[in-house]
This record gives sequence, C-alpha cells and structure tokens, in this order.
Amino acid sequence: MEIKNTINLLQREVNASGGRLIAVSKTQPPEIVREAYDGGQRLFGENKVQEMTAKYEALPKDIAWHMIGHLQTNKVKNILPFVALIHSVDSQKLIDEIHKQGKKINRIVPCLLQVHIAQEETKFGFSPKELIETLSEGKWRELSGVSICGLMGMATYTENKDKFRNEF
Repeated sequence: MEIKNTINLLQREVNASGGRLIAVSKTQPPEIVREAYDGGQRLFGENKVQEMTAKYEALPKDIAWHMIGHLQTNKVKNILPFVALIHSVDSQKLIDEIHKQGKKINRIVPCLLQVHIAQEETKFGFSPKELIETLSEGKWRELSGVSICGLMGMATYTENKDKFRNEF
C-alpha cells in the first residue's frame, strides 16, 4: 500500500508540472514493480537488457519500458519489439544497429542520444565534439528504423549541486 500511495503522490506532482514520471525499477523484483503498476504507474526504466526482458515477460503488456542504461549492439534485438524509448544511444554504431533491427521488425524506435557531460570516466556517451560531428554528417536522417527524439546527459554522481549544474 505504501508504494501505491507514493506513486499517486509523485504522479500528481509530476503531472502538475507537465512532466511524466518514469519509475526506475532496476534491481527490484517483478512483485514490487507490480505494486507500482497497481498504483497507476505505467512508465518504467531499466538499465540492464536481461532484467528488462524478464520483467517484460512477467508483467502487464501496457507498461512502457525505457532503456536507461548502456546498451550493447549485440543486445539491441532483445528489447526492440517492446521498448518504448532508448535513452542511452552513445555511438553511431549503436544508431546503425537500432535502425537495422528496427527495419527487420518494421518499427521506428524512438531514441535519445547520450552526451558524455560528466567529469568521470565511468559514464558513456558522445563527447560534445562527436555529437556535433555525428549530427552534422546527417547519416541518421536516412535511417528509417530509428527516430532521434532528443538528448540525454548524465552528470557526475555528487552531492555538489554546482558541479552537476555546470556539467549540464
């Protein structure tokens, strides 16, 4: 019951601001995700393909799954039939693979390009220079299996608000 109440409260706050709440369900078992679902939550983010796939199989099919973690090209085909948005597209090679696999199943896959803005090496993404080059080359415009919807950046994990503000 506590999860349902928390979800309802958060959804009211986010909806009032015009946003959408994506509940990050990584490491949580399907039973906990189901509680959030029963509370009205429909958007969930996962950072591992295997975990997302298992939860997709176990949970209601009207859940919109968001891939928020690093995605390897060899795992793209596993999530493409059901993923709602891929937040972590970090290379032209990955864009090409999403397009290729999307074409195979006749699907245009919405994606965000991940920009490496953090001052830590553990994060992935296009450098700002690589991003400008990739967008300028325009190859992505010809790929009908993928739709670039925007950008995503991950700031350094820190309590220092000035640090992550500067990174963004």
